This record gives sequence, structure tokens and C-alpha cells, in this order.
Amino acid sequence: MERRRNDNDDRSPMSLLRDMPALVLLERFPVPVLAIAEDGQILFANAAFGDMVGYTPDEVTASRFSQIFHRLPADDSAVMVVRAHADLVVELVHRDGSTVRARMSKSALLRGDDPVALAMFTDLTERLWSEEV
Repeated sequence: MERRRNDNDDRSPMSLLRDMPALVLLERFPVPVLAIAEDGQILFANAAFGDMVGYTPDEVTASRFSQIFHRLPADDSAVMVVRAHADLVVELVHRDGSTVRARMSKSALLRGDDPVALAMFTDLTERLWSEEV
């Protein structure tokens, strides 16, 4: 059964926002978002992230850290690697085998004991490529 918002809903906009599930909000972000577990399992990828690397979000979540991230150590905790490379340009593997260069944000989950890292990405591939030419 599909649940849609009733046009006669008298809740405040803030109440609606508070009640919206986090995954729904993350999926709607227009920027690439990825959540990854310590063991390298990709827990969540929105459509923008999938588009950036040429996969559907389901294909991304069926992948592992080492299959998506190029040249990052895969033997350490993936969460620690993401934290160590925050605000840096990382290389991601596109479906066609090319390299996608993107700036990875700091994890939105800030506690040191969080078992998940949640980062946003800014695709820099085209800009970096044009600067190299």
C-alpha cells in the first residue's frame, strides 16, 4: 500500500520534516551520498552517487569499498579510511573502467565510535581533466 501525503495535512512544515525518514531525505539529495560500514560494505548510495559512477544505487550497494574506491587502502576499516581522506580528492571506479575524481566530505556521523561513515561527493573529473590539458 502506497502512503502519500494528504493535502489536508495540518501538521507544520517542521513536523513533516521531523517525521520524514532519513533515507528518504538522503535519496532526495541532489548531490552524491554514500554510507559505508567498517567492513567495507556499502550500506547506501543515492541515485546521484550511482549516476556519478555509472551504476544503479542497488548495484553500488551490492559492491564493496575496494570495488568503488581506487587507490585507497582496503585492509583498514573503511570508516577510518573515509575519515582519513575527508575533504580530499579520491578516485572512484566508473562502470566503464574510467576514473572519477571527486572531493569527499567529512562524514556526517561525527562520533569516533560510529560504525558507519556517511559522506557526500563533488565530482571534479571534468574540471580536473580540463586543468590538466
